[in-house]
Amino acid sequence: MSEAYFPVESGALGPEENFLSLDDILMSHEKLPVRTETAIPRLGVFFPDRSGGQENDNTILQVSLLAWSLCRKTTTSEGPRGLEAKSPCSCLVQGSKLEIPLWLAKGLFDRKRRIVSVELPKIYQEGWRTIFSADANVVDLHKMGPYFYGFGSQLLYFDSPENADISQSLLQTFIGRFRRIMDSSQNAYNEDTSALVARLDEMERGLFQTGQKGLNDFQCWEKGQASQITASSLVQNYKKRKFTDMDD
Repeated sequence: MSEAYFPVESGALGPEENFLSLDDILMSHEKLPVRTETAIPRLGVFFPDRSGGQENDNTILQVSLLAWSLCRKTTTSEGPRGLEAKSPCSCLVQGSKLEIPLWLAKGLFDRKRRIVSVELPKIYQEGWRTIFSADANVVDLHKMGPYFYGFGSQLLYFDSPENADISQSLLQTFIGRFRRIMDSSQNAYNEDTSALVARLDEMERGLFQTGQKGLNDFQCWEKGQASQITASSLVQNYKKRKFTDMDD
């Protein structure tokens, strides 16, 4: 029986996400704090009062679509052109702080035009990096961000002066947590593992599941329940061709 969905490997740890991967699609919608470096026309109506209330998902969607079209087509290095503000509130002023999806932040980020600048989320700042370096195992990564490693790797796209520290922190955090994750996966046979994976980010959960599969396969092999080893189809086809040649 064929599976309804064949998992596609994530590309989040590389330079670009894989948009055939469900994990990467979800990760790219995580919110990222940014500051506008130039006035953006026609977006002020979505934020009439920056000091009151918070934008909802519908507002973010509207802002995402409009900002993408306006900033790609009408913004130059000197600022917006061809779209003059008709009223004081129709323009999103320079210096406004927003939270937008990662995919939109990457689209608007331009080293020459300076449309937006990205601020590091708290979990990747120096204070949290110090906690990770002390003992990464005490942190609930899933609560702080279910795609901690993938999202952190994508932050390197924005050329922050802290990029080297961020990448080193991600690596050392993974190294520090890896052994405990694999030990847990190898010592939990036929029992509830929900408590063991509750504090893991999505990539770590994938590692845990891989360890569990290895443990279950080994237990089946020890009990003689493993599937029978058969010759590869390539070998069988090769033998058929060889016999055909001998008959000729």
